[in-house]
Amino acid sequence: MRIIGLIGGISWVSTADYYKLINEGINKELGGLNFSECLIYSFNYADIKKNNDANDWDATFNLLLKGCLFLKQGGAEAIVLCANTMHLIADRLEKAIDLPIIHIATETALAIQKKEVKKVGLMGTKFTMELDFFKDKLAEKGIETIIPKNDADRDFMHATIFEELGRGLVTEATKKRYLEIADQLIKEGAEGIILGCTEIPLVIKPEDVAVPVFDTTLIHSMAAVQFQLS
Repeated sequence: MRIIGLIGGISWVSTADYYKLINEGINKELGGLNFSECLIYSFNYADIKKNNDANDWDATFNLLLKGCLFLKQGGAEAIVLCANTMHLIADRLEKAIDLPIIHIATETALAIQKKEVKKVGLMGTKFTMELDFFKDKLAEKGIETIIPKNDADRDFMHATIFEELGRGLVTEATKKRYLEIADQLIKEGAEGIILGCTEIPLVIKPEDVAVPVFDTTLIHSMAAVQFQLS
């Protein structure tokens, strides 16, 4: 089994999901008492958010670089960044550490291709929705991406991801608003919905939405399993 390194704590809630899903995936393939051989470097989320709010991605890069090098020194053969937004600096990190980073957007694009979906709605932090790092990976596969047009909807998701979901808090009111946003994207032509933040699966389940749902946490975790067993 190949060893992977998880960059976590962004947030701890989704990192726990990654750990669970990856271990379940390995066990499903190998059975018995076989589970994932992995390392985790977990950050203090407040440090990451402070940098990102200040648009200081160099500071975030330096933090993640330290974590990635720690994991590499421990024997990791690939890195999994357990958050969509952090993939803004994934390509830069990959060059700096000289290890593969299993890219969440690339793996999501492959999953969308398998469903033969051509146009998707992307939900996530404002960084993920408004910047191009995620959408560009989809465009490379011929997939069109739309995001909520309403600034208030994007602001609402961004705020609740950090203040509620990232702390493991889920309310019916927040779930209702997320589903309304997803429904609006579908009305605008989305043939699938990307849960483009690793905490959004806390409030949106596949059965809640009338089109295919692409859970990036699950997709990314299964890609990590495939790497470990390759």
